[in-house]
Amino acid sequence: MQSYTKRTEKLPVLNMEKNRPIYLRTFREGLLREKIQQLRSSLSACNLCPRNCGVDRLNDELGICNTGEKARVSSYSPHFGEESPLVGIRGSGTIFFTFCNLLCNFCQNYDISHEGRGEEVSDDELADIMLYLQDTGCHNINFVTPSHVVPQILSALEVAITKGLRIPLVYNTSGYDNMETIKILEGIIDIYMPDFKFWEPEVAGQTCKAKDYPEMARESIREMHRQVGDLIINNGGIAARGLLIRHLVLPNGLAGTRAIMRFIAQDLSKNTYVNIMAQYRPCGEAYTNKNLSRSITMKEYYAAIQMAKEEGITRLDER
Repeated sequence: MQSYTKRTEKLPVLNMEKNRPIYLRTFREGLLREKIQQLRSSLSACNLCPRNCGVDRLNDELGICNTGEKARVSSYSPHFGEESPLVGIRGSGTIFFTFCNLLCNFCQNYDISHEGRGEEVSDDELADIMLYLQDTGCHNINFVTPSHVVPQILSALEVAITKGLRIPLVYNTSGYDNMETIKILEGIIDIYMPDFKFWEPEVAGQTCKAKDYPEMARESIREMHRQVGDLIINNGGIAARGLLIRHLVLPNGLAGTRAIMRFIAQDLSKNTYVNIMAQYRPCGEAYTNKNLSRSITMKEYYAAIQMAKEEGITRLDER
């Protein structure tokens, strides 16, 4: 708790009494219903994400994400392993969606993202999950891997709002998002938390068959930052609004850390809150790539931290 208090003193402060979650205003103005209809119509020839599968998900045709009309949820609970401004003292209300549109071959949640552990939920059931997490005391609702189920999330959100949902929403994404989808989310998401995984198209192609990942990540993260700006912390030390970027250090420099940090500093803001993560270990099918078949060393991790600082990024998560 002492280190948590020390760190939050460095961050901008927002008075939450004057700054309620933005989706409440969007709902009151009648714009949420329009966004739901717009996104739902895209499911008939799905183009929610850069995969552009074109399948009719309203009739349960399946594309890369293996998800039809209904979202699937693997688990939900207060989570205390997220960044401190999300966790606070009562946890971040995480909802882990089943399947994924990126499908990294080294995914640490391989059983969820690739193998499909989870169950279908209706809009009402997903809304009740949000309300349960709020009632448990969570500081926010944290949608984990949401890119392929955005229409379902918004439909459930409409129900949850009418039943009293009032805490911030976190969009916890791989970064492989369609910018047009992100534009529709303006006025809905309070906190964007994208990964920026790879800088080189060749690495993205080898690991997740998505050579366009770096370009799509740059576009969507720019749009996220335009919408919400740098991360803002309320008087209680909890994130209220803004952008938080995660970057997982990979062995053998595969993540392209320096280039990503330079992009963040020059294209977004040197005040961007960044979590440089050290927990990479070989999972899933990582053994198929010899460069990914080992955990990172502490030397590699500290080198990544140093690169961030040299590029002007100093607002780093200190867990």
